[in-house]
Amino acid sequence: MLCAMTRLRIFCALVILGSSLFAAAPKGERVFVTAHSFHIFTAQRLAPLAKAAGIEGHVLVGAQMIGGSKVIQHWNLPDEKNKAKSVLSASEADVLTMSPHVYLPDEGIDRFVELGAKHNPKLRFLVQHSWIPWDGWEGNDKVAKNEDRDTRSLDIVRAANLKWRTNLETQINALNQKLGRDAVRIVPVGDAVMKLRELIAAGKAPGLAKQTDLFTDQIGHGKEPILALTSYCNFACIYRLSPVGLKDANANLDKLSPELRPLLQQIAWDTVSSYPLSGVAHKSPSSK
Repeated sequence: MLCAMTRLRIFCALVILGSSLFAAAPKGERVFVTAHSFHIFTAQRLAPLAKAAGIEGHVLVGAQMIGGSKVIQHWNLPDEKNKAKSVLSASEADVLTMSPHVYLPDEGIDRFVELGAKHNPKLRFLVQHSWIPWDGWEGNDKVAKNEDRDTRSLDIVRAANLKWRTNLETQINALNQKLGRDAVRIVPVGDAVMKLRELIAAGKAPGLAKQTDLFTDQIGHGKEPILALTSYCNFACIYRLSPVGLKDANANLDKLSPELRPLLQQIAWDTVSSYPLSGVAHKSPSSK
């Protein structure tokens, strides 16, 4: 029979465990998404991820899509069509996401941050660094057709990815310095996609045999593995939680391999949690 002291210790341990589990699930965020086609799909995928993580109250306030857009194109929409400006002016969002093109700096990022911070000093801004379109930076470096990716050196893609991220970091660092706080963070999707592509090249990505298993066309629109990986990265940055172990239903991934989803979750978390400008400190993987 357990002594009183042992029972007390067990009780205290259970209380601490219960408290830590409860604290692991943050409150739901009100999210507005401004996007091009490499980002817009996250708008509908975040809520199921939040639910799988035990997060209550996640709200998609709205989404604004312009194909192939720079952020400045969203800013320049007429006021009567500009849902993003309306939401920020009314302080109806906790998080604004943006997805610039490769052409930086993008004045639209600065304008949205200035407007949002004016009406809600606690508003957070996430800027997605996407994977590189056409697999290259300069005109001569771009793939002519999707199949070219299967024989292309990843060194070219890696260099283009680094150039895009470095240019974006320069703008975001300057903007945060101007604000006097780290309100703007980068979601390092491009780096996560590079890790996945390197695993495919090494024959270590279950269900994926070649680079074109990730893309639908020469521009680089993503197939399901990229869509899922991108969504995991954005979830991790919004909630500062690991997606590892989330039981989000995804039949399209399961058809490729039952081992693919946990791999993508791990890639997303390793990338986000090791990248300083994501604003995410490394935590233990989610047990949900």
